[in-house]
Amino acid sequence: MAAAPMEINSENDAIQRKQSLYKSLDERFGIQKEMYRGQQYSQIYFARLHLMRTLLYSLLPNWKPHVPVCTVLGLEEGKECIIVGTIYKHMKLKPCILDEYSKERSATPLVKLHNFTSSDDYLVLEDESGRVKLCGAVLLPSVYVTGSVVALLGKETGSSDFMVDDILEAGFPQQIERPLVSGEDKYVVFVSGLSVGGSSSNPLQFQLFIDHITGHLGDEKEQSSAAQIVQVVVAGNSVEYPSALLNGQNLSSKDQSRLSEPIKELDILLTQIAAGIPLDIMPGPNDPANFCLPQQALHRCLFPGSSAFNTFRSCTNPHSFELDNVSFLGTSGQNIDDLEKYSDANDKLEFMERTLRWRHLAPTAPNTLGCYPFTDRDPFFIETCPHVYFIGNQDKYLSRLIKGSEGQVVRFICIPRFVETGAAVVLNLRNLDCHTLSFGTELSP
Repeated sequence: MAAAPMEINSENDAIQRKQSLYKSLDERFGIQKEMYRGQQYSQIYFARLHLMRTLLYSLLPNWKPHVPVCTVLGLEEGKECIIVGTIYKHMKLKPCILDEYSKERSATPLVKLHNFTSSDDYLVLEDESGRVKLCGAVLLPSVYVTGSVVALLGKETGSSDFMVDDILEAGFPQQIERPLVSGEDKYVVFVSGLSVGGSSSNPLQFQLFIDHITGHLGDEKEQSSAAQIVQVVVAGNSVEYPSALLNGQNLSSKDQSRLSEPIKELDILLTQIAAGIPLDIMPGPNDPANFCLPQQALHRCLFPGSSAFNTFRSCTNPHSFELDNVSFLGTSGQNIDDLEKYSDANDKLEFMERTLRWRHLAPTAPNTLGCYPFTDRDPFFIETCPHVYFIGNQDKYLSRLIKGSEGQVVRFICIPRFVETGAAVVLNLRNLDCHTLSFGTELSP
């Protein structure tokens, strides 16, 4: 076996790794030119409403062409009209910082909820002119969250509520047609939740994963299959630090050294991948990056070994790119995990589908999900429909191929935490087929 990972030698024959054309689309998630002047979050809501209202107005002629459009302030009792605005969801179980203080003062510990919805929740629609409470069986409070923008058909009631008769969402955005590809297979591998340095981390498990995708395991058939992998995406939570070290206290030199060990170990492991396969790494909530979305790329100085290769790319979260003209959009999971706290669905894939229908990657930001206070734009607005939409750090692997009303085809992927499942996800660029690679005790794929 030769030392050069880009080629897998078998005596005189070398198995060449396949190549693909890569294009980064992360520019809109960068914060290099933004200026923070102590602004509040109202501007990002105004920017979102302006974007979405323009879009929804363009859809109204095909939806309800003869119904007038009103502002909230212009509503008249009993008159049917359409209003467009931002939804606010009133939730009595939603956490409050004052509640956190009262819990500290309380003698009896309170149960921590994982979902804050209740039967008493109700929705309000707000635009620049005012807000109105919504009612009616058509609009389910359990589905919507604060921050989503919709158009509503209905009438103002005698009690000054708005009775909703129909709802118009933006729907899946337009999709660039997927190119006709040749019959050859090319694969993208997704992995997340490595938690290197954590108590549950199994270095052997990740090393087996690396050896498999770089072609250092298996017979010639498996090596040929590994050579078809053209991209690896690491979707957040790559390291885990001992919680005792992150208590806000000054660290001793010994503890500082312990704090740097997980990232050093990660760099050693990623260097083995980057030496042979293009690699994208995204930050997650546990990684040494900014907390608010969009999370900026992990600094290259953290990866002295990996960053020496031009195949290594440190990317933002959310992350958007094209591979052989197949478009990808994904996050490390915070946007969908937050939706799960404040609304209900059958599974994570349904939450993902809603974000595409609402054309917004993180509708709960900045209300319950931290984000940068942008003043004149909303980078989470989804302009074009991706072919592949993925989220990292999930409890289990889920995948579904979903078709939009205008022929859009999207592969949804929930990437399981590797530290718990030993599983990575493999996607075929040719047909968007998807499966897992598992590295457990039995090493069965």
